[in-house]
This record gives sequence, C-alpha cells and structure tokens, in this order.
Amino acid sequence: MSFQQLAEEYGGFLKSIGIEDIDILRIETQIESWKDWSIYGTIDTVAKWYLEQQVNCTMQISNIPLESCRDWYLDAADGYIKHKTGDFFYVQGVRIGQSGSREVGSAGWDQPILTQVGFNGGLLGLLRKKFDGIPHYLIEAKAEPGNPDKVQISPTLQATFSNLKKAHGGKKPRFAEYFETPEQMGSKVLFDQWMSEDGGRLHLKKNRGMLVEVTEDTEFDIPLSFQWLSLYQLKYFIKKNSWVNPHVRGIISHL
Repeated sequence: MSFQQLAEEYGGFLKSIGIEDIDILRIETQIESWKDWSIYGTIDTVAKWYLEQQVNCTMQISNIPLESCRDWYLDAADGYIKHKTGDFFYVQGVRIGQSGSREVGSAGWDQPILTQVGFNGGLLGLLRKKFDGIPHYLIEAKAEPGNPDKVQISPTLQATFSNLKKAHGGKKPRFAEYFETPEQMGSKVLFDQWMSEDGGRLHLKKNRGMLVEVTEDTEFDIPLSFQWLSLYQLKYFIKKNSWVNPHVRGIISHL
C-alpha cells in the first residue's frame, strides 16, 4: 500500500470513530513515524553520510582570549562587548535578585549573558517536500564552533537576522527565500512560531521556527552537506548523542 493510500485509509478510520477535526498534516506525520519511508537512503546510509561529514569537516577551532577576538571590542560607554558592525549579539552583565526559588537563594547572583541585537533572534527553517507522495525534510550537516562534534544535523536554514541581511559581508544563507517570502516561492507554511531559547545564557532570545512545504515540482541544487531525510530518520537520530541539534527538535516537536 502506498503512503498516500495509507493516509487516506487512516483518515477514514479516524472519522469512523468520531475524530473529525484532525488535519492531513497530523495524519501524515503519524504515518511517517511508523516506519522509514525514505526513498533516498536507509538509516545506515544516512548515518554513514553524517559521519563522513564529521570526518571531512575542515573547520578549526582554537581557544583565544576574549580580548583577541577580531572585530569585537569593549564599548567604554556601557561596558558591553560588541561587534564592530553593531549587529549579531553583544555580551552584557545582568544582576539577578529576589531569586528565592533558585538554588542560590534570595541573595541572587551576577553573570554575563548574550543579548541578540534587536531581540529579534534568528530564523530556523525546515523545508518539507514530497517525493512520489512521500514527505522528506531537507537538513544540513552544519558545523558550528560550539558543537560537541563540530557537525550536527541542523535545519535547512539556521541564521540570525543579521546573517540574513549579510551584516558579516559574506553570502546570504542558502534557501533563505523559502522562509522569508514563502508565498512568492509558491510554498505552503505548515508551522510558524516564535520559540524561546536558553534563558540561562541568552537574554530575551527568541527564534522564529518554520516548517515550509514546497511543491513536488520544485527543483533544488543540493550541496553535499545537505540531505533529504524522512521524519522517521530524524526521530531515530535524535536517540544518538548530540547528532540532531535542538533547533530541528524544536521545529518537529509539534508534529
């Protein structure tokens, strides 16, 4: 039985037992979770690809003094560490009081914290596309300097709004247009929600999480660091230590 046939039969069964208001996305994602429907690769071949991305990653990370960071400076006016462009984020201090519910007691504490410029966070987008009627999700094996193993399975798009406007002077992130202007791209927004970040390290930080479905006739040039995965595969790899980053987990948590 094909994926679409099973979705239709399952939807009919749910209606027969009085469940009328369930939408097709919820039906599809339940069926996607039952088995691996991928037409692009098995669990083993995807795992092999991911481990190769880790091995082949050329990013080098060195620990350096904060004062040695290029293009970052201490602003004498407010005492914050900032980027020369005024974009991205800055490092400030916060003083916490009346914290009786916390382990340190009501005396509170002081700490540095990262503040996103403009408090508008970033854009985290996952593309969904059906191949032969079967949904797949476009992920990136993305290298970040703070990742435990350098590379993690990450959303299609993972960028701050400073990145999107190219404040760094480099290139615009791939596939950004599908999330910035999905209607113009003929795509359908399945999920669009502001999601909170780690409030112990990031100050008032939010990220806009999006799941966008493109039409089956949409063509892509996919770099080697990108891969189409099934929902079953994404959920399977969440069981692997630090393979799937928290942004992917956050976006698919509503499915």
